[in-house]
Amino acid sequence: RIIEIYGPESSGKTTLALHTVAEAQKKGGICAFVDAEHALDPVYARKLGVDLENLLISQPDTGEQALEICDTLVRSGAIDVLVVDSVAALTPRAEIEGEMGDSLPGLQARLMSQALR
Repeated sequence: RIIEIYGPESSGKTTLALHTVAEAQKKGGICAFVDAEHALDPVYARKLGVDLENLLISQPDTGEQALEICDTLVRSGAIDVLVVDSVAALTPRAEIEGEMGDSLPGLQARLMSQALR
């Protein structure tokens, strides 16, 4: 099952996701957090009840890398909750490596479309 949480900046999306992780961990679940924004605050996560020592955390450099990590975790069958924070931060490799001013329309949309197949 895929659940997308969306809303304006600072509306509580990450907080809700971290609460979900904390609750799953309390029930013995294995959780992973793909921090595409490179903004996970460990102090805040702990305050919400997240057990960071038992949380798989990845901070990928590209959108492709993040989605490969997600695919591997999901296919392993070992993960109960997987958080990707955030989809907007999944920047395609071509965009990162490209020159400023390059026109690369629809790259992120194609990346997400391929990942969700």
